[in-house]
Order: sequence, then C-alpha cells, then structure tokens
Amino acid sequence: MTSAVLGVGICAGYASGSLVTASFSTVPGLLLLPYLTDTLGVAAALAGVLAFVPKAWTILLDPVAGRASDRTVTRIGPRRPFVLGAGLAVAVAFAVMFAGPAAGAAGAAWVTAAYLAMASVFAFFQAPYTAMPAEITTDDAERTRLMSWRVAGIATTVLLTGAFAPAVVRAAGGGLSGFRAMGLVIAALIAAGALLAFFGTRRAPVGAAPGREPSLARQLRVARGNRPFRRLLWIVTVQSAATGALLAGVVYLAQHVLADPGATAVLIPAFTLPAVLLLPVLAGAGARSDKRTGVLVSSVVFVAAALALLVAPVGGLPAVVALAVVLGCANAVQDTFVLAMLPDCIAADTARTGRRQAGVFAGLFSAGQGLGFALGPLLVGLVLQLAGYLPSTSGTAAAQSGATALGVLVGFAVLPAVLTALSLPAVLARPDPLQEETCGSTEPSRW
Repeated sequence: MTSAVLGVGICAGYASGSLVTASFSTVPGLLLLPYLTDTLGVAAALAGVLAFVPKAWTILLDPVAGRASDRTVTRIGPRRPFVLGAGLAVAVAFAVMFAGPAAGAAGAAWVTAAYLAMASVFAFFQAPYTAMPAEITTDDAERTRLMSWRVAGIATTVLLTGAFAPAVVRAAGGGLSGFRAMGLVIAALIAAGALLAFFGTRRAPVGAAPGREPSLARQLRVARGNRPFRRLLWIVTVQSAATGALLAGVVYLAQHVLADPGATAVLIPAFTLPAVLLLPVLAGAGARSDKRTGVLVSSVVFVAAALALLVAPVGGLPAVVALAVVLGCANAVQDTFVLAMLPDCIAADTARTGRRQAGVFAGLFSAGQGLGFALGPLLVGLVLQLAGYLPSTSGTAAAQSGATALGVLVGFAVLPAVLTALSLPAVLARPDPLQEETCGSTEPSRW
C-alpha cells in the first residue's frame, strides 16, 4: 500500500467504474417503476415490490462477493478480475431486462427474472470495486480525493443516463420498442465502464494482503462489533433510500404535477451537475474538513430543500429546478464524505486486527447502499398505490386524479426528507470510548 499522491490516470480509471454502478442504480431507479406501471400495466404497489426484491437479494450476495475477492490472489490483484468479468455480465443482463416479449404478467415476470440476474452479477462487481480504495492508498486525504472523483463519475453518469435514457425511449417510439433500444444503449455504456475501470487501474497499488478472519461468519461478527461501521452502514442505507425515492418520483412529478413530461431532461441535470462542478472543492475538502461535520450539514440542507419541493404546484418548473440544484449540491457532499468514511473504517479495522477484511466491509456497505436504492422505489410505489395511481399498457401514463398528484408530491418531496432525517441520529451519535479508531473524523473523539 502507498500514501503517495495518486495520479490523475488512476483516479479517472477508478472513477470510470461509476458508469457501471450509477447506471445500475439510476436507470432502473428512474425508469423501471414507470416502465412497469405505464408500459407493462403493473399496479404501482406491485411494481414497487418487483423493483425492490432483486436489489434486496444482493444483501445476501454482497458480503459473499466481498469475501470472494478477499480470497482471490492473482498477479493483477484481488479485485480487478471481478471488475472486468462481473461488469461485462451486468451489461448483458441490463440489455436482456428491457428486451421482454410483451406487456402484462409475462413482461413483468421477464423483467423480474432479468433484474434478479443483473443484481446477482452486480454484487460481484460492486463489492470488490468498493473495496479497492482502502488498498490503493493509506492517506486519508487521498482517499477523499479518490472518492470525489468517484462521486463526480457517479454524477456524470446520472447526468448522461438520466437525460439520455428517457430521450432514447422517446426517439425509438416509446413503449416496448423504445425501452428495448434504451436497454442496448445503456448496456454499451456499462460495458465501457467495466473496461475503462479495469484498464485504468492497472498501475494502481493493490496493497499488501494482511491475514484474514477464517470464516465469513467470523468476519460478519467483526463488522457487527465495529460501532462506527454500523453507524456508517445505517447512514448510507437511509440516505441511498432518499436518493432512490427522489429518482423514482421525478418522472411522475414531471408528468402529473408539472404537466410537462420533458421536465425530466431538465431536473436530472439540475440534480447531478453540482457534483461535477464541485469536484475541485470536494477533492481537497477531506484534508481540511471533518467528514462527519460535512455529512451533518449537507444532510440538514438536503432535508430542508426536499421539504421545500412542496411548493412545486405553485412555483412550477423554475422553483423545482432551483431546489434540485440545492439538493444536488447537498447530495454531492453527502456522497463524497460517506464514501470516504468507508476506507477509513476499513483501514482502522485492518490496523487494529492485522487482518484483511476490506471485501466484507465493502460488501456490507454495498448491500446497505443497494438496499437503500431499492427501498426508495418500493416506498414510492406504495405511496402511489395509496394515492390511487392508475396503471397503463399503452406506454403513456394514464390520466390521474388530484389525490394521486398529491401522492406523487409526497413521494418526491416528503419521503426523501424523512429518510434523510432518519440518518441524523447516527451522524450525531456519541463516540464509543472503547473504539479508538474512527470513520471519517479528523479527531477520534469526534465520531
């Protein structure tokens, strides 16, 4: 392992993996629920369940994938073989998911099976990929800098896919044919991300291989006993759920509250561009700022801005775009510092135990993140069902009642605010006096 300054090539190469992770999270999070309700004719609550179950399945697989990469020994390191192989498999499964033969029950079953397969192979990409920073560098500021590149990569991917994927669906005629075309385009982007991440990190340090705990059960007990990591896991889970709900609701907001389906193409860039523009600031923030304070302040701002979205029916698109920019800035800070806390936890645990457990910690972290992104659409689907949302098989949303429009607003504004607020107790929790190592604080007593 090294504490030298990482080159731009390594940072950019590692960040390229965000083309895989963000595409996997963003496009299904943005379009899968509308695809199920407005093209396949699935009821909103059932659509939420179908979008949730495959990602929830990865809770079991992520720690297994992390441990598998911990036990892997190759001349190119333990993680990169998974980054390449599993990343390309995700691309294939993504194309298959939107290539279903028909609407109705058969189409819903096809989507569920393909999504389950994609989530399974994604676990074997995500956990090893997330574990890499702890082995690339020992320097706290360099980890934060590397994570800022990753957050910028995530934001860029969300920007591209969030605006481009719906445009491809419309350009290809909408409905089943439009989604099939979109599936092929995004699959190509995912494959490119896997290749760029694999080749871009070929010169990255892979670190020494400390001893490992002898069993997965023992490793999980160690992670459970790490109080700072447990807090971090809760934070990433509920904050990812907030982001997932926001993304799942934006198409419905544009259609049924703003009465402008094209507003999605404006709102997604407004939410994601701040992370790209803030890259120079976030890259150096870890060396000057306490990560815990950064998460706290940005989370409070996120809650306030999300609740302010309730003005959407009065303020219209300009007000929503302005608030989306604020949300995007807050979310960029949240993601950067939360992601940078993980390698801090891994490095502290390795220093204390002398054992190599990065994959398991990263796997659990990825499981929490994936569970959060799955919970968001599930909760939005349940809110829409309670609000009386009417499904459609035409590829165009059915006309909805005023009560349904209110439900859309609750799912898009109130739900993300409540979920983010649930993370605040973990951020504010008192430090464990028996746990000297910290996650994300410049002083042990601060976390």
